[in-house]
Amino acid sequence: MLIENMSMALHAIRSNKMRSFLTMLGIIIGIGAVIAIVSVGDSMRNLFSDAYKDVGYNRAVIMVSWDVTDFRMTDYFTRDEMDRVREVYQDKIQYIDSDASTEADAVNGRRKVKYQFQGIDSNYSDVQSLDIIYGRALNAADVKGAANHVVLEDKGAVQLFGTADCVGRTFRMTINKDTQEYMVVGVYHKDISPMMAMLLGNGQTQSGFLPYTVLTKSNDLFQDLNFYVRDGVDVKAFLAELTRYVAKLKGRPESEIRTMSVVDQMGSVDTGLSAMAAAVGGIAAISLLVGGIGIMNIMMVSVTERTREIGIRKALGARTKDIMIQFLTESAFMSACGGIIGIFLGVALVKAGGAAFQMTVVIRPSVVIMAVGFSALVGIFFGLYPASRAAKKDPIEALRYE
Repeated sequence: MLIENMSMALHAIRSNKMRSFLTMLGIIIGIGAVIAIVSVGDSMRNLFSDAYKDVGYNRAVIMVSWDVTDFRMTDYFTRDEMDRVREVYQDKIQYIDSDASTEADAVNGRRKVKYQFQGIDSNYSDVQSLDIIYGRALNAADVKGAANHVVLEDKGAVQLFGTADCVGRTFRMTINKDTQEYMVVGVYHKDISPMMAMLLGNGQTQSGFLPYTVLTKSNDLFQDLNFYVRDGVDVKAFLAELTRYVAKLKGRPESEIRTMSVVDQMGSVDTGLSAMAAAVGGIAAISLLVGGIGIMNIMMVSVTERTREIGIRKALGARTKDIMIQFLTESAFMSACGGIIGIFLGVALVKAGGAAFQMTVVIRPSVVIMAVGFSALVGIFFGLYPASRAAKKDPIEALRYE
């Protein structure tokens, strides 16, 4: 019976191809938009997840809040205090530094390249993997001796020296009004998609690493501690514990100690993406509503056009239920066809966007299945009234209809 009804529904669509397509257009646009929105949202989440993976899921910083009205010099950290925190929490903190960085022009002869250098400790590779392609990473001797040694990204090395293989070569750089020679001890490579480059604002400034002791001298003061929590440690619980320790260390109430973690930032980004998807999804839902009304309208026309057919079927023994199922099947079938076309449209748009920005797209099969099912439900819902009207027609009156 179902196969027969579907066959009749397909025949009805074929008989009025253009009308059927225009009827399905609202469903096609609505479902296509929903698939595209959900997939773009999932793809962006995946993109940000990869970005935060590069930063480190277990990374956090702690400081005395700038919002306090009586900020004191003692609210800054010293290297001795940082070493104390490292020693006290060595079982929970895997890596810690002074969160020092600087932007400077690296000069080699007539070449000048703007660099953003991050100050790191020798065990930085324990928490962030560096794909060293030439030379080596910074070691303990570099950090302890505050050596003017740097590790450059390959793109910046090519701009500065004309080649990525520049280990052992030197350049001039001014940091804190002090111009000195710096030697390249390593070169690393980092893959980044065009979309990520755009989000991060990756422009003319190149990146590199040097010992944090070059930027943070033994008597220097700095604003915050940058650290990575060991795997298996609850980040939020540990931040609460560390807040109590730093509050006591600085003689401040816990409310004046501020922490920021990658986990919190990920939650904020996810909330923002969800809100955006919900807003745009609401617009797509309007398209589905319009498509559903279009289906109901065309099914009403179809019922009127096929009044005599309904009378003949009833005269031959078709029950009210059979007529209703027939028109409901036709309505659901038409809507489902629109949904399938919309899925192909949405997937094509997402894949085209992914290819253009060289980013991995995420299309969940469950969303595709739900989209087809939902489009069919839209057809059934908006087809109920026309189907009910067709089923209740008096066979004698229907046979008289011209």
